[in-house]
Amino acid sequence: MADDDIRPREVAVPLPAVTDVGVYFIGRIHTPWASRADCPRAGDAENGPECTIVVAERWRQALTGLEGQAELQVLYWMNRARRDLVIQAPRQNGTILGTFALRSPVRPNPIASSVVAVLGIDGATLRVRGLDCIDGTPLIDLKPHRRAVAVQPGPDELSAQQPVPCRTKDDEPG
Repeated sequence: MADDDIRPREVAVPLPAVTDVGVYFIGRIHTPWASRADCPRAGDAENGPECTIVVAERWRQALTGLEGQAELQVLYWMNRARRDLVIQAPRQNGTILGTFALRSPVRPNPIASSVVAVLGIDGATLRVRGLDCIDGTPLIDLKPHRRAVAVQPGPDELSAQQPVPCRTKDDEPG
């Protein structure tokens, strides 16, 4: 079955003629998988293969302060996914579900998120474990994982940084 085929009982809708926003791809993700069929259903940050994230040179300085982070949240654009299905029949069991009830890459805005283990950073290249996307997938954003420690700029902006605990929803008043 081709990626653009519709399974029995699935429903597609026409896409809008124009988009509402623009997104900057900040790099590319490199994995061992050439097609969606090759990709795992979910990344494995402990035992999955080593993958690389290459951040575009213009965004390289944005990596400042990531040294020492054990985990990152990676946001990426599943550029080869269909965008028009509102009802889907997942391959696993054929149950009919709405797109928003699934974690399928087939969605109006095919944004995916994985929490990865950081194995190392060399310039603008991050070695990570825990991805589940096709080789060459566009990178949207990188964020410290919520459980991680945030880094706040010190008096010298970037040279004297002090770790501070991240606030959680439970820390907020009210």
